[in-house]
Amino acid sequence: MKKGELIAEFAKRTEMSGAAANTAVNTIIEIITERLKKGDTVGITGFGTFSVTKRAARKGRNPATGEVIKIAASKTPRFAAGATLKASVNPKKK
Repeated sequence: MKKGELIAEFAKRTEMSGAAANTAVNTIIEIITERLKKGDTVGITGFGTFSVTKRAARKGRNPATGEVIKIAASKTPRFAAGATLKASVNPKKK
């Protein structure tokens, strides 16, 4: 599912206009992004948790030349699925 499809489905389920649904989805994405930039964690009970992890500086290799290169330290966003989401994706078999 792409963002446009998500917005269309959101509009249909909430009986909102496409423009209002677009604004709502974009606002949620903006809020999560802003909080992650500040270093906060965003938890949505039952769905999952968005967080930022630090990656240490390390050495890598240029695959074309084999030359050793330095890879700078960075931060990367992370998502950990919540128990309810995991359970719905992996239903128990009887």
